[in-house]
Amino acid sequence: MSKFRVQHMPVDWHSMIDEDEKGEIVPAVDAPFKEKATLVGRMGWMMLSTGVSAWRVRASMNKVSRALGIICNADIGLTSITYTCYNDVDHYTAHLNLPGAGLNTTKMHALKDFADGFSERAEKYSVQQFHRILDQLQKVTAGYGNIIIGLAAGFACAAFTYLLGGGIVEMLCALAGAGIGQFVRRKMLERHLTLVANVSVSVAVACILYVLLITLFERTVGHTTAHEAGYICAMLFIIPGFPLITGGMDFAKLELRSALERTSYAVLIIATATVTGWICAYYVQFKPGDLVHSELPEWLHIIFVIIASFVGVFGFSLMMGSRYPMALSAAFIGMTANTARILIVENLNVPAPAGAFIGTLLAGLIASFFKERIHFPRITQTVPAVVIMVPGMFMYKGIYYIGQADLSNAGLWLSKAFLIVFALPAGLIVARVLTDENFRKNS
Repeated sequence: MSKFRVQHMPVDWHSMIDEDEKGEIVPAVDAPFKEKATLVGRMGWMMLSTGVSAWRVRASMNKVSRALGIICNADIGLTSITYTCYNDVDHYTAHLNLPGAGLNTTKMHALKDFADGFSERAEKYSVQQFHRILDQLQKVTAGYGNIIIGLAAGFACAAFTYLLGGGIVEMLCALAGAGIGQFVRRKMLERHLTLVANVSVSVAVACILYVLLITLFERTVGHTTAHEAGYICAMLFIIPGFPLITGGMDFAKLELRSALERTSYAVLIIATATVTGWICAYYVQFKPGDLVHSELPEWLHIIFVIIASFVGVFGFSLMMGSRYPMALSAAFIGMTANTARILIVENLNVPAPAGAFIGTLLAGLIASFFKERIHFPRITQTVPAVVIMVPGMFMYKGIYYIGQADLSNAGLWLSKAFLIVFALPAGLIVARVLTDENFRKNS
C-alpha cells in the first residue's frame, strides 16, 4: 500500500456557509461577512492557479470585493495568498495555498469573464450558487490529451529549430524528441511527481531521443555532424515563458513577492533543464556549435520564418492550455511580431535585445488593439507570442561553458541571454502602459 499523503489539504468551500443559509436564496450582497470574504478568497485562489500575474489576481479579487461591499487587501505569491477582508464592523484574514504552480489559459479566460460579470449577479445569486459556479469553472481545461500536447510541443520545437538555423533533419529530430519529452512530462505530472524530477527526466528523454535519431540519420543518409547542437531545440518545450513574463510584469507593478517567486521558479526550471542537457551532451560528446542557415532566397526564407513563427506560437499556446480559437489568434500576433523582430535583427543590424524589445512591444500593441474584437485576455495572446523569442540556445551555452570551466564564454552567453530576457517583459510592459490606464497608474 502506498504511503503517499497529500501535503496540501483541500479546502471545502461549501462547509464555510452557515447551515441556516444553505436552504435559502440570500443574495451574496446580503450574506454574512465571513461568507463574502471566503468567496473573495476563492476567486483569488482559483485565478492564481491559472498562472496569471499577481496584479491580475488582485484585480479579480477587487472586482468581487467591490460588488459585495467589502474591502480586500492581499499579499500574493506564486502559490499562496494571504488576504484580509474588512468593513466598518468585521474583518477576516486567511492564508490559502496551491499544491503547485499551474498554467491554464482557458480557465483564466473563464474566471476573468466570471469576475467581470460578478457585479451584475451579486444581488441575484447566493454565495452557495456562486460556489457551485466556481466548482464548474475549477474543472475547466482545454481538454487536450497527452498525445495532442506532445504533438504541439514537437511542432513548436521543430519551428524553433528552423528559426535558430536548423535544417529539415534537425527539425524532424527535434519534433520527435520534444514531442516524446513533453508526453513523458505530462504523464509524470499526472502522477504528481516533483518539479525537478519531471523537468530533468523529460529533458533527458528529449535529448537522448534526439541523439539516437540524429545518429541514425548520419549512418543511413550520410548526414554531417555540423548541426549536432540542434539537439538543444528538442528541450525548448520546457521553457517557462509564463512565469518569466508575468514575473517581469509584477516587477513593474511592484508586486515584489510574486515577481521574485515567479522569477526564482523560472530560473529553477531553466537551470534544471540546461544542466540536464549539458550532462547528456557531455556523455555523448555533443558540443554547442552555431546552427548554419541553409542557403535560401530571401523571399523564401521570409515565408518559412512566417510559417515557423505561426506554428511555434500556436504549439506553445496549446501547451499553455489555450483552446484552438485563442491559440490561433495568439499565433497570428506572434507570427507578425516575431517575423518583424527577425527581419529587423537580420537586415538592419539591430542588436538582439533591442530586436526582442521591439518584437514584444509590437505583440503587446497588436493584442491591445484587437482586445475588444477577440475578447481574449491580453496575456493569453502576448505570452505565447513572446515565448518563441526566449533565448534558450544562449542559456544552454552559458551552462555548457560553466561545466567546461570556460567562464569567459559562459559569461558572454549568459549576459546575452539576460539582456534578451530582460527586454521581453519590458516590451510588453511599455505596450501595457501605453494602452491600459489601470496598469499605467498605481491605484
